[in-house]
Amino acid sequence: MDFTEFILLLEDRLRRPLPGRSAQLKMSSLVRIQQLMNLSPALDAIQSSVLILLYPLDGEIGLVLMLRPEYKGIHSGQISLPGGKHEEDDESLVYTALREAKEEIGINPSQVQIIGQLTEMYIPPSHYLVTPVVGYQASKPMFTPDSKEVARIIEIKLSDLLDENNRLMKKMKLSLGFSMKVPSYVIDGNVIWGATAMMLSELIEVIREIEGAKK
Repeated sequence: MDFTEFILLLEDRLRRPLPGRSAQLKMSSLVRIQQLMNLSPALDAIQSSVLILLYPLDGEIGLVLMLRPEYKGIHSGQISLPGGKHEEDDESLVYTALREAKEEIGINPSQVQIIGQLTEMYIPPSHYLVTPVVGYQASKPMFTPDSKEVARIIEIKLSDLLDENNRLMKKMKLSLGFSMKVPSYVIDGNVIWGATAMMLSELIEVIREIEGAKK
């Protein structure tokens, strides 16, 4: 299906009940599963949001991720979606996602159309409650990454996310300090795991529903 048709179908699907935690857990480590099954987000969890930005890419549908630089922190050197903490002046979590994406990867928020949200996710190590905001841009964005927050822009195609051959178990270092094999998406040498993979897992499940309905 072409880009416009896909976006219309996705927008319609996002208005209805989502797969939720069951879809997220498909890309979760055993440690995270235990955390999520035993913990509920605390009332003082830090509200935040990320942007899943879809756009035409080489005749297909792409989305943008970013590699975080190495630093003394929980998510050092990890691949993530652009986004961050909700600030007091932010009018909504959608605004937060767009503001953070502008600051981190240099998008123009006025060119992004928001079509919905995925299920929020609590991330125990950082105490963040993250809302994935889904939007699209009709043409490929011009990215200008902030060198302090972004080591590298990573563009991937939805077709690669949907390819089961790219879903592998990889040994990664967890925030608790030990390493274990976790479900990951490995695309062009980029290992996408943790909360980012879990959020994308729900997106993939929604897309598979759309594809199934078209058949």
